[in-house]
Amino acid sequence: MTENRTENPLDHTLVSNILAQVARRVVGQEAMVERLMISLLTGGHVLLEGVPGLAKTLAVRTLAEAVHTRFSRVQFTPDLLPADVIGTQIFDQATATFSVKHGPIFANIVLADEINRAPAKVQAALLEAMQEKQVTIGGTSFPLDEPFLVLATQNPIEQEGTYPLPEAQVDRFMLKLRVGYPTRDEEKEIMRRMAGGEAIPVQPVGTPTAILATRHRIAGMFMDERLVNYIVDLVHATRAPGDVGQASLVPLVEFGASPRATIALAQAARAHAFLRGRDFVSPDDVRAMAPDVLRHRVLLTYEAEAENVMSDEVIARLLEAVPAP
Repeated sequence: MTENRTENPLDHTLVSNILAQVARRVVGQEAMVERLMISLLTGGHVLLEGVPGLAKTLAVRTLAEAVHTRFSRVQFTPDLLPADVIGTQIFDQATATFSVKHGPIFANIVLADEINRAPAKVQAALLEAMQEKQVTIGGTSFPLDEPFLVLATQNPIEQEGTYPLPEAQVDRFMLKLRVGYPTRDEEKEIMRRMAGGEAIPVQPVGTPTAILATRHRIAGMFMDERLVNYIVDLVHATRAPGDVGQASLVPLVEFGASPRATIALAQAARAHAFLRGRDFVSPDDVRAMAPDVLRHRVLLTYEAEAENVMSDEVIARLLEAVPAP
């Protein structure tokens, strides 16, 4: 499964330099940082789930600094208004005209902290920005600059006063990552680095133009037809697990993944291969990215909840059941 292509090492050097800068501040969490890099190289939004203090915000902010892009952070609260995110019109009494004040959504990388604390109207405004790459203020649409990414966090242990994200919005996230605790050695290194209380400098080693050029190259990466079929078969299995010999999963799965998952899995697999220095996609790339692409798109039944079955377990069984090329 190869194709004759001229390798451009500069693209890989760019990514290596960005990851090296992020590693100056973020200890461990390699999987999270790599997935954030994949989102940047594909244009897909990411939902980060984990308890506070796991360097989610630090990783996103550092990534923005390393790429030299505009970064904004929005702390979502129940009293937040759509205008607080996208902006509003301001009336100038002197000229008797309205002017537009842009909100924090007008950035390249937007961190939506505790997104599930926002009410429905705010989530709807964010949904337009994520899907259409534009916002509407006073009846006028304003395009958002590329690259544009929404990286959202939510706290899984504190659900009081939260608004669960609607399925339509969750599906807009290319990846959903579960961020875990560092190892003991990693935590010791975190303590050493942060004990002084001084900020660790990060050098801008990339540009938005370079990221977009690399993104274009990844989008054209070779994918064998057998892998295309494999991705489609995996996504189809989430809707009809009985077709791949997993009849016991049928009463546990209420809805499978949408066609958007098929597109996202292909994009993520390409970027995963690129980060490993290859210009073609292998089945291992698909398997590596499948849990992050599918876990928020496979909706389980009350029976699955009663049996304490998680979507990750369902996806793992489907990956075993669907034969790889």
